[in-house]
Amino acid sequence: MSTSTDGGLTWGSRLKPANNATGLGGQPLVQPNGTVIVPIDNANETRLLAFTSTNGGASWNSTVNVTTIQIHTVAGSLRSGPLPSAEIDGSGKVYVVWQDCRFRSACRSNDIVMTTSMNGTTWTAVTRVPIDATSSSVDHFIPGIAVDRNTSGGSTRIAIGYYYYPVRNCTASTCQLFQGYVSSANGGATWSVTAPIAGPMTLSWLPNTTQGRMVGDYESASFAGTAALPVFALAQANSGTVFNEAMYTSLGLSAARSSASVEVPMVTEPTFESAPVPGKLEPGTQAPVPGGVPVNADTQTSSAGASVDAGSVSTAVSETPLTSR
Repeated sequence: MSTSTDGGLTWGSRLKPANNATGLGGQPLVQPNGTVIVPIDNANETRLLAFTSTNGGASWNSTVNVTTIQIHTVAGSLRSGPLPSAEIDGSGKVYVVWQDCRFRSACRSNDIVMTTSMNGTTWTAVTRVPIDATSSSVDHFIPGIAVDRNTSGGSTRIAIGYYYYPVRNCTASTCQLFQGYVSSANGGATWSVTAPIAGPMTLSWLPNTTQGRMVGDYESASFAGTAALPVFALAQANSGTVFNEAMYTSLGLSAARSSASVEVPMVTEPTFESAPVPGKLEPGTQAPVPGGVPVNADTQTSSAGASVDAGSVSTAVSETPLTSR
């Protein structure tokens, strides 16, 4: 871990947790009292860990084991792992989600699951986000969670974007990849009706890597006022040898109670301060949305054959254009 006290202009020395633990996908979160909590996977992504600092990052405590991770291998050779996505509410409660198959018979597909903590050392039992029945054929993966930091307790607003296959037993040529959305207005006690945001995508539209076709290792989401803004990669059909993929968000989403429906919104590409993927911008293309109604959006392209390693992207919680990080 490394810290900065001047807005990122300079950084301190790299420091390790007290037990020299290794891992990946860490998500640092700062509580109102200054305690830093870092949920993180272990190096082989079989356990969710967490470690903390109570002195502003001058030192870091040993990792604690949060839970084991159980995953179903996503079909179609799609690159997908159980990296955590984490956020914090106004009281300092940390929410962590990831893909996990523990609630499915014989681990046949993944759900989005969640655990929470008020101190980074003691964590709640893992619960399942009830996007659909455990008997369904749907496989869910690569979640990105947003928590409204102006809310807490039983009024905490949560939004989760995620990718999914409607049918888990598909192949590289038949898999249909969608982006979905689910929310809660009461800290996860109940959840909204789920909504498809975008898709379907064909896997051949995605760049290839040594670990399979890649839509992205991470997804992120943030609240801007009352609006929930998941940011996700969306691909369209290749143009010859050129990929046609860019980062998008959805307008009009909110954190709704389970009795309310979720409006399927327009899909709009945000403006980036710096392009997250090399390539030129090609304006005037059309983004697919549920029901086949296209929405004009500028789309970024990159040459086919290149391995594009897109990292996490998050929104800026303000009325300024969204930014990449």
